[in-house]
Amino acid sequence: MSNPDIANFIQQAFEAVRIKSDLKPRILIVLGSGLGGLADDIVDPVRVPYSDVPGFAVSTVHGHAGAFLLGHLCGVPVIVMQGRIHFYEGYPMWQITLPVRVAHALGATAMIVSNAAGGINRNYAVGDVMMMSDHINMIGMAGHNPLIGPNDEALGPRFPSMTEAYDASLRRMARQVAATAGINMQEGVYFGLAGPAFETPAELRFLRAIGADAVGMSTVNEVLVARHAGMRVLGFSGITNVARLQADEGEPPSHQEVLEAGPKIAPKMLAIVKGVLAEWK
Repeated sequence: MSNPDIANFIQQAFEAVRIKSDLKPRILIVLGSGLGGLADDIVDPVRVPYSDVPGFAVSTVHGHAGAFLLGHLCGVPVIVMQGRIHFYEGYPMWQITLPVRVAHALGATAMIVSNAAGGINRNYAVGDVMMMSDHINMIGMAGHNPLIGPNDEALGPRFPSMTEAYDASLRRMARQVAATAGINMQEGVYFGLAGPAFETPAELRFLRAIGADAVGMSTVNEVLVARHAGMRVLGFSGITNVARLQADEGEPPSHQEVLEAGPKIAPKMLAIVKGVLAEWK
């Protein structure tokens, strides 16, 4: 089914958010599972629940608050997605990515995105932060792409390039920040699947064989829409569990495991994000 009149939804949502705050954010920050603590550091936040914004879906996943926060972080005006919508919740792609469109309309020219992911790379451990160097969008490759349908040239080109999905200069900045802070930051390829079932051992072995370092159920669609809009992107995965490549390797994965790993990841990710923002000014 073709996308609806997205420009109209963007305008309605823009107006609903603008009523609550006249802040013009420079950066959109997307918080993933268990990483919502970053929101506590936003100065003078204005909270706009997704339920108050026309066209926005409401998250049904525990750990995703479902609100925009507008304020300042390290002196930089930001808009924060406190929780996200996932494809497996049953919403269409255009609606899942609408918050990114609205943040861009409000003024954001860059996006820092985070997620919880399973570590496929055997050098990764629970609690690691992986900076995304690239991704494999299996959801989009299977035909579920937020850009399918008529293209509005005012929003972006018909055929956007994804050669540099994650901005090289921002990655260099993050690399330097992590080194200065003494954080052993991993770098790798994120594999985006639809979910909600966790992967079988055979599927995980397949993902490892084709170059994936971490796997999750989000992010790739938001990045695609952000790049379509011309936004620079910096992405991080918090490694919340180590993938079981054989059925008898430890306990099966669970969402509780994901949430429990958050406190180990959040301080590292917060330090890196804050360091990047301090350099951004």
